[in-house]
Amino acid sequence: MTTETIDHATLTKLVEAGVVRSAHVVGQDGGWGILVKYGMTERALAAQRSRQVRIFRKLETLVEYLKGVGIPRFDVDAVNYDPHSTTTAKRPDRAAAMKDAHAAAAYTKWLKAEVQEAIDDTSPTIPHDEAMRQVRAAIKLA
Repeated sequence: MTTETIDHATLTKLVEAGVVRSAHVVGQDGGWGILVKYGMTERALAAQRSRQVRIFRKLETLVEYLKGVGIPRFDVDAVNYDPHSTTTAKRPDRAAAMKDAHAAAAYTKWLKAEVQEAIDDTSPTIPHDEAMRQVRAAIKLA
């Protein structure tokens, strides 16, 4: 694939302007890429964050993307595509972040329940000074 790329926003504007002549889906190790022809220029679609050529792991996802942008017709070159070479990307950093997020959510849920239980408690309250007197007395006995 070429190294010169366009981003999603540019592709959307080109489609809206009606200047996209064709889209060419190219199979490769790891998934599918898109080459877009407009005028005399051909560029690969880039990923937003990395600015590297965007690779779609599933052809179905790529089809949805192109149709969503307004490109319902395209050609596919599967010569270099190997379905067995596709590997699942592991993101241990994201897994750890998700575990932390779930733990934080569980703690928040527990804390809210404890606070609500205290608010709903109808038992008589003890003034602070009296509670401190009882604590000091218990400490002296220990």
